[in-house]
Amino acid sequence: MCFVKACVSRSIFYGFQPKKYTVYFYLVTLALAVPKILFTLRPEINLFTEEAQYWVWSQHLAWHYYSKPALVAVLNFLSTSLIGNTEIAIRINAILCGIGMAWVTYLFGTYLYSRKIGFWSALVLQSMPSWWLATTFHTTDSSLSFFWILSIYLAYRGIKEEKSFWWVYAGIATVFGLMTKYVMLLIFPVLLLYLLYTKKWKTHQANFLMFVLISALGFVPAFIWNWQNDFETLRHLLALTGAEGVSSKSFSITTTSKSFFEYLKGQLAIVSLFLVPAWLATFLHVYKNKSAALVYLILPGIIAFLFFGCLSFFKEAMVNWPAFAYTGFAIALARWMVAQSRLWKTISYGGIYLSIALPIIFILPDYTGIKSSETVRKREQMIVKRLLGHEQLAKRIDYLKDSLGISDEFFFSDSYHTASELSFYLSGNPQTYVLNMGSRKNQFNFWSGMEQFLGHQNTGVFVSWNYNTMENKAIFQSLIYEETFVSKFHDIPKRDVRIQVWSNLMEYKPALLSTY
Repeated sequence: MCFVKACVSRSIFYGFQPKKYTVYFYLVTLALAVPKILFTLRPEINLFTEEAQYWVWSQHLAWHYYSKPALVAVLNFLSTSLIGNTEIAIRINAILCGIGMAWVTYLFGTYLYSRKIGFWSALVLQSMPSWWLATTFHTTDSSLSFFWILSIYLAYRGIKEEKSFWWVYAGIATVFGLMTKYVMLLIFPVLLLYLLYTKKWKTHQANFLMFVLISALGFVPAFIWNWQNDFETLRHLLALTGAEGVSSKSFSITTTSKSFFEYLKGQLAIVSLFLVPAWLATFLHVYKNKSAALVYLILPGIIAFLFFGCLSFFKEAMVNWPAFAYTGFAIALARWMVAQSRLWKTISYGGIYLSIALPIIFILPDYTGIKSSETVRKREQMIVKRLLGHEQLAKRIDYLKDSLGISDEFFFSDSYHTASELSFYLSGNPQTYVLNMGSRKNQFNFWSGMEQFLGHQNTGVFVSWNYNTMENKAIFQSLIYEETFVSKFHDIPKRDVRIQVWSNLMEYKPALLSTY
């Protein structure tokens, strides 16, 4: 953090020598990876529930998964094969994607303008809360964001230089993006609209069609898996739009307007509130200037913002959903910023510094004691609650297993999130199971379930944050032991979790799946 502050201060008062911008870029970018590593190594911080789920997927490699493509699981498989089943092995993927995003942004800004603008483009990107989220926690947004900006950059090189091989490279990057998340499809209308806007469609028509054909290879794994599984992913996607038994919310001007404005406020936060004046000035500059390069930089973000903004009128749209396409905004802001007066530069640089410093202070271990008050710790607990208590719970269950002399055991929960966390943190990383108590379909439904234990001598360990009983969805011969366990964060209690140890599964009657 001190290094970043020093670099920013020097840029304000003295400026960088152009030949050193590349060195400063690498130093700052690598330095910003350190807090994320230290955050991951904090003993009280566990995997995010989605991270644990994707790790479980990596233990069952497949062409595709029920709700998402397979690349996130493949990356976890590769990293854990090298490092082991550890938290850092999972999150190193996100950290490397963050470095890659910053690197491509630096290259793009340098290609369009100068190394100076390339450096500040990368720094603006790394000041955005959306970047911190996607590059600290390994979710599908991590690799999506990287392959998106890589594809956008390579496609621009193809358009600018009129060379087909850049389009081929862009197509390959898009293949990987599509194997991460289907929203990568937005790159097609983005490039098409830009070619029409710049009147270059005829020049690049053949290249664009070649790009689309290459990109289509990204759907092959999804087609193979869905062909084998009755196109369940399609049913899931239809459900998300309000079909297949899941109704979208009724239309109300008041409700939908509130939903959209919540979405809009979230977008301001996700790109950094400290930079709002600079963002407004940048978009005004682009509107007045309308240069082809600036239009190309902001068009992806505008398309993504409008797409999910329209969706927010009918369904809840998470604030981070369009953020993968905002990387170009950072380059546009850097281009505007370096041409401004000393006052505007100071305001903008200060916003960048604050936007970087606050996440660092928040995620670092409390070396200085500034987060030691109970009020601050309760606030921190509320923010990171989905990262807490999973390892403590697993250690308690391991202890009970030993003290009760349990054998032939299997572990299950009503929640696939809890089941995933247990599989990761329990000794030996056992396969866990989900007892459906009325939830929608998930990936666990495509693997062998608890029915395999019927009629055998075994011990079932039921773990739930939501239920005190199994409501006769599973019936065992007898109850061996039960307790309510409470994990703690700095001695502050978290939610109660129910642990029940049962012998011999006799009946298995999970809720019928009615939603996707």
